[in-house]
Parts: sequence; structure tokens; C-alpha cells
Amino acid sequence: MIFSNNSHLFPHTFFLTGIPGVTAVHIWISLPFCFMFLLAVIGNSVLLFLIQRERSLHQPMFFFLAMLSFVDLVLSLSALPKMLAIFWFGATAINFHSCLSQKFFIHAFSAMESGVLEAMALDRFVAICNPLCYATILNPVVVAKIGGLVVLRGVGLTISFPSLAHQLPYCGSHTIAYTYCEHMAVVKLACGATTVDNLYAFAVAISLGVDDVAFIAYSYGKIVRTVMHSSSPESCGKAGSTCTAHVCVILFFYGPGFLSVAMQLFGPPIASAFKVILANLYLLFPPALDPIVYGVKTKQIHDQLFRVLTPNQIDPI
Repeated sequence: MIFSNNSHLFPHTFFLTGIPGVTAVHIWISLPFCFMFLLAVIGNSVLLFLIQRERSLHQPMFFFLAMLSFVDLVLSLSALPKMLAIFWFGATAINFHSCLSQKFFIHAFSAMESGVLEAMALDRFVAICNPLCYATILNPVVVAKIGGLVVLRGVGLTISFPSLAHQLPYCGSHTIAYTYCEHMAVVKLACGATTVDNLYAFAVAISLGVDDVAFIAYSYGKIVRTVMHSSSPESCGKAGSTCTAHVCVILFFYGPGFLSVAMQLFGPPIASAFKVILANLYLLFPPALDPIVYGVKTKQIHDQLFRVLTPNQIDPI
């Protein structure tokens, strides 16, 4: 069914294909997807619980970590339930406005995650390169402003995605060759001019993929330089331990995206199924693996988890 409004054609329903070409094994593909979804929901919920519960974790570093966990949780809940419904029940249909809503949440919270990673890089930069002024520079007011800016930027950059897509006419296929409503995949179905949509999406991708990575790289470059010139092996080890977790998380988030772009621009032609799998990894890896990385590499986190799980035991040394 198609509705007409303001001379545009709006489909009542889109259809998500899942992973093209491998529908026969969707049930097997769903198993690791489901496992990562459970890891994401449980792991990020535990991190949020621990940070909220323990006053000693009410510090800038853990405030940003709580933001990251919340963003990862929303990303997982925005994409994974529908993916699993496609794999398990063949529920490929999605309402047009539900599709636009899913697209907004996925892109907005992906942008927020990039912003949170920037904030975490800034936090580590100040903590390691200017430790004596850490509490002054990153006071609660400044931290709250940074958090608010991350949210406003994420929403501001992506709020136009659903509105731009809503103005396009869709008079051809309504099948999206993805497991979720990705902006460019939806725009490709339009039968009108999509230049504005393409240019805006490209500008947002450049802003997030280049500017944010450049800032993070600069911050960690200064951190490495400071650590290399440090005369204290203990401080070097502590800085290296905390920064390793952040670097792993950054690689989980940006790695699949950059790999997908690089393979499409410079590599041999790749099957649609592989493109969709890379896009899924971009959403699956960070939410599932971030809590594990921080739980293992951050002493304060695993100490608090130990206290919760073993309340009658002696605290670990």
C-alpha cells in the first residue's frame, strides 16, 4: 500500500532482506549475533549498575564510560531485535516510519559514540599529560557540558536523515538489502533526486570519520610522547594499562567502518553479503566487546564486580 502526501509517494512498508545470498543459513548466522546481543545487553547493564552504585567511580573517566555503555545499549536495542526477527521468523517487513526511526537512532547514537570516544581521549590526555590540573580542568560542570555537547552533536548531525528521506518519492522497489534501515540503503530506493541526501551523508561521515579520528590520534600521540619521557616505570605501566582499553575500543568502533570503505574504494569487488556483514560488525562489535575490555583492563571496574559477586569475600589485592 502506498500513500500520497504533498505530491510525494510514501511506502507503507519496507522489506529488509537480512544478509543477501545466504538466507538459507540465516539461522546459523543468528547464533553469534544473538550471543553478541546478550553480551552487549548484560555487559553494558552491569557497567551502568556498577558505576551508578559505587561512589568511588563517580569520576570523569567513568562518567564517560557510563555514557559509552548507555550508547552501546541503545545501539544494540535499536538494531539487534529486528535482525534476529529476520533471521528466526523471516519478519522482513518494517513500517516506513519505524524504518526512519530506527535509522535515526542508529546513526544518532553512532555519532554519539564517536563523540564519547573523543571525550574519553581528552580525559586520558588531561589525566596523563597534566595530572596536577586534572580535577580543575575536568570539573563536574565541564564534564556535564562535554556530555551535553556529545548528545547535541549526535542528534544535530543526524536529525536531518529521516526528514530528508521522508521528502523523497519511493515509486520503485521497497526492498532494502540490509539487516537494518541504513540511511544510504534507504535513499537508494528513491526515484527522485538524491544529491542533497548523498552530499549531507558524505559530510557527516567525513566529520565523524576524519575529524574525530584526527583528534583522538592527536590526543594519544601526546599521551605516548608524555609516557615515553616519563621517568617513573609505575606511571608508565598505569598509563599504558588504562590507554590500552581505550585504544581497543576505538579499534572496535572505527575498524569495521574504515575496512568497509577501504575495500569498496581500493579493493576488489566484494559480494553484497560481505558488505552487509561488515556493516553489522560496525554495530555488533563495540557494544558486545567494550564491557569486556573495560571489565578486564580497568582495575576499579573488576574490583567492584568482584565485591558485588562475592560480598563475603576479602577484596582482591
